[in-house]
Amino acid sequence: MADTTVPKALEGLAISKTKELKGTEKRDTLIEIEKKYQSKWEEAGVFEVDAPPTSEIPLGSISAEELREKFPKFFGTIAYPYMNGRLHAGHAFSFSKIEFFTGFARMQGKRCLFPLGYHCTGLPIKASADKLVKEVEMFGQNFERYKEEDEVEAAPAAAKGPKEDLSKFNAKKGKAAAKTVKAKYQWQILNSVGIPLEEIHKFADPQYWLQFFPPECKKDLTNFGARIDWRRQFVTTDANPYYDAFVRWQMNRLKELNKIKFGKRYTIYSIKDGQPCMDHDRSEGEGVLPQEYTALKLKVLEWAPKAEEALQGKLPEGASVYLCPATLRPETMYGQTCCFVGPNLKYGVFKASEKEYFVITERAAKNMAYQGIFAQEGVIEKAADLVGSDIIGTLVNAPLSFHPQVRVLPMDTVLATKGTGVVTSVPSDSPDDFAMVTELAKKADFYGIKKEWAELEIFPIIQTPTSDLLAPYLVKKLKIASPKDAKQLLEAKELAYKEGFYQGVMKVGDYKGEKVEIAKPKVREQLIKAGDAFAYSEPENKVVSRSGDECTVALMDQWYLDYGEEAWRNTALDYVANEDGKGLNTYSPDTQHAFKGVLDWLRQWACARTYGLGSKLPWDHHFLVESLSDSTIYMAYYTVAHWLHADLFGREKGKGNIEASQMIDEVWDYIFCRTELTDDVVSKSKIPKETLQAMRREFEYFYPLDLRVSGKDLIPNHLTFFLYNHIALFPREYWPRGVRANGHLQLNGEKMSKSTGNFMTLDDVVKKYGADAARVALADAGDGISDSNFVEDVADNTILRFYNNKEWIEEMIKDSNLRTGELNSFQDALFDNEMNGLVNEARKHYEETSYKLALKAAHYDFLNARDTYREACTAGGIPMHKDLVLKYIRLQALIISPIAPHWSEYIWMEVLGEKQSIQFAKFPEVPAADPGLAAAREYVRSTASSINSAEAAQLKKMAKGKQSEFDPKKPKKLTIFMAENFPAWQTKYMELIKEIWDPETKTQKIDDKELNSRIGKMGEMKKAMPFVQALKKRLRDGEPAGAVLERKLAFDEKTTLLAMVPGLKRTAGLEAIQILGVQEGSKKGKDLNTGEEVDITAPNAEAAVPGQPTFFFANV
Repeated sequence: MADTTVPKALEGLAISKTKELKGTEKRDTLIEIEKKYQSKWEEAGVFEVDAPPTSEIPLGSISAEELREKFPKFFGTIAYPYMNGRLHAGHAFSFSKIEFFTGFARMQGKRCLFPLGYHCTGLPIKASADKLVKEVEMFGQNFERYKEEDEVEAAPAAAKGPKEDLSKFNAKKGKAAAKTVKAKYQWQILNSVGIPLEEIHKFADPQYWLQFFPPECKKDLTNFGARIDWRRQFVTTDANPYYDAFVRWQMNRLKELNKIKFGKRYTIYSIKDGQPCMDHDRSEGEGVLPQEYTALKLKVLEWAPKAEEALQGKLPEGASVYLCPATLRPETMYGQTCCFVGPNLKYGVFKASEKEYFVITERAAKNMAYQGIFAQEGVIEKAADLVGSDIIGTLVNAPLSFHPQVRVLPMDTVLATKGTGVVTSVPSDSPDDFAMVTELAKKADFYGIKKEWAELEIFPIIQTPTSDLLAPYLVKKLKIASPKDAKQLLEAKELAYKEGFYQGVMKVGDYKGEKVEIAKPKVREQLIKAGDAFAYSEPENKVVSRSGDECTVALMDQWYLDYGEEAWRNTALDYVANEDGKGLNTYSPDTQHAFKGVLDWLRQWACARTYGLGSKLPWDHHFLVESLSDSTIYMAYYTVAHWLHADLFGREKGKGNIEASQMIDEVWDYIFCRTELTDDVVSKSKIPKETLQAMRREFEYFYPLDLRVSGKDLIPNHLTFFLYNHIALFPREYWPRGVRANGHLQLNGEKMSKSTGNFMTLDDVVKKYGADAARVALADAGDGISDSNFVEDVADNTILRFYNNKEWIEEMIKDSNLRTGELNSFQDALFDNEMNGLVNEARKHYEETSYKLALKAAHYDFLNARDTYREACTAGGIPMHKDLVLKYIRLQALIISPIAPHWSEYIWMEVLGEKQSIQFAKFPEVPAADPGLAAAREYVRSTASSINSAEAAQLKKMAKGKQSEFDPKKPKKLTIFMAENFPAWQTKYMELIKEIWDPETKTQKIDDKELNSRIGKMGEMKKAMPFVQALKKRLRDGEPAGAVLERKLAFDEKTTLLAMVPGLKRTAGLEAIQILGVQEGSKKGKDLNTGEEVDITAPNAEAAVPGQPTFFFANV
């Protein structure tokens, strides 16, 4: 029997920073309900949906658009999850957005399709399986030979430098990078997610991952209550021959359209794996692209003594040696005054050809070895080693420079991890260079150089609006004293680059008078043609493959998708811009901006590799289609998946009784509305015409995709590829309608991390809190593209709220003491109106996909409205009204069901006795809220709150000796002062609001800054501002503009106050309440109960205005 004791190295993995629950009885009750209805939904096929059949509406009898109008539909997807682990809370966050949208769309009467497949393509699974093969050899089948000292510590990640290209959109750590934890053995990672030790060896077979994780994914999402049509699930790769045929069709058609091309291009490359390393193949560096430089050839004319000694006898006679700085600004090379090396860096002298050698870092040599720069591809020959300090003082030539010969000088900030480790100095336009040469000239003896080496004249190279010597200007302006002022230098560098590139004009050289952005590529080409430079590329930042290899850039012959091709890109940009409202809905300006940024810079993308899992490239079986290229249009595959196969792997035929071999390219063309049906297609495929038409109906009905939800980190790759491929392959009618990008999910305000214990799988969350409470916490987490926060306390508190509300509802259904008959005009009318308002508010937020606000209206505020009504009835000495209690129960179940379907289903079916699932119910239609009643409700709330505040304020004043004694413990009386007319000073501000308010659009005609300026010029700013803000709020809340601007309240204040009296007396413990109507400037008031006139002595009576009474407490 296997030893299942937890090794010491795994003990830390069990430590959790998540919340610890104490009592679980209420949670268990709710989970029992959830399990019951999940089972019922699955048995009844509640979420299985099909297009209107061709037997009822023949194909072609009406257009696809007319069909969708007649039978409204919604089709939404998320990025299918990668099958190298369990789903975590971050996955659930993205799932929840489609879940809530689908739930609401069903309530709009739409046929809603939410399918899910499983992504298995690429390197991660294969690399992990290969690691396990080695680990089983090392430690035994059950890792029984493992000892703690065998643990391999991870090397610290290299510090990332500032962005080289500020125009590029970069998301933070994304989908691929988030698949990893701290560097451990692969068996430990699997064990940490709950795989028993004795089972782990099975994962050495990559196909076992495909068998194991998809069912776990389905189980977790079913327990979550997902509205997924599981008939359409599948795995990618050639493990499913139907999906494999689909991918082959996609690649063939893209190649025919000249979207896939073959040629040399720079790509991130793993020397160890012997192939390109794309985003999903990386454990570090997702989204990092090749950065192309101009590498200059600075020929050595005279070696420094130490370098000459070190090279003695190591180079062939007559060999030329070059220092090769890599620059992004070749147009500035006219201004070179020296060349920098890192004095402590190690350099090599590498053979480039028989008579040429380059002085560069080892890292740069690895990059150059695969870019056609060295004599033999992939061969690195190092003739000698040099330390940077030995090179200082070497004399080199400087191509294009006004100083043909310059010296090599020291610079401590030169990095071995950026460029070649050699930097050319242009102090006219680089603040870093100017600061360094200034420092060197001041402290020449300290640095061991001759002062004159650092004092060559600085020539103006580029004219900008600010200066023709921009770097010296910025160094002076930002008060940069030395090269150690890193923060100011970074700011200066960004300012210099932006102004120089976008606004600069060349002052010298063959391209004098041209804009820098036009001259730059010309100068580069001139240098390369003259043999004074060559193209060089490296990763923008560190990239590590899943096999643990630090990647380089290779110039390779490869198949690539020509993203960025002008016509294709312009079509995509127009579609994203959505100026006619018929393009892509991005739900957020930030998402639209991110798409535009990526479309501006994204170019060719390698679409094939030789290692991993996937579908073979149809015309070249040595290559596999890479994972970000076989996952761009699979949403179309969902529409017909259940017709093709009945299981994940396509081993069992689907409802169409079709073999995978029958799915020839022409069939896919017909199904996806690219061609019309011919006898030739029927005879070649041997698929009955009726079956082909039925599959086309599924596609033309459910497509286009209405909503794609994904993390924002996929905008720079998958989501943009998704757009490009749809545009290339489908008629415009079938292009995606919407993409909703969300931020990453924090857990309890901190980044989710397995290594810190602040991490939860979806299974953990649902087991701990139940599905509905988890879903509420996910809705509450946030909706924007910025990061959101799953708070466990929200989930925990939701359990209590749902349980208590369930109990209360069950009691109310049995309560025979509830009031019947007509609704009264106060408590009943206000509650009824508030429910109507909240239902419509929730609808609006659901439509806008603002689920946090929808939750607030549909759950928190709806519950508060019920509690307020209950308290108001108790205070008024009357029971609640039966009709309103039943209305509340029904509406509460309906409007929260998109978010919390299990709780709602229980109330709907078991309490209300409905026969059909709430999953088929429509969102309730209720009258619009009456603005007058809504204003009265707000008045009741604010007045009750103000009374409490007034008593506290009066006691505070009394304590300071500012008024006569009042003892709150003795019997007390409250006097309410109600103004019947507005003060005269407010008239001019009312006129101002009339002038600037547009009642048609319900917006102001000028901005707040201009409005505030005008108020300030009118005097009385201190009291005018709150008054104006209150008016604007009333107008925005929907009160009729005529009533507000004609100085009328939307409700009868006197009637409302009199109705409040019984409740106020009870809740505030008052012996008596007197309501006095007051006039501006008068010392008399009118008792609204008796009509008699009384003297007013309270100092705050005059502060009352209509809608804002004041209060005074006294003992009786």
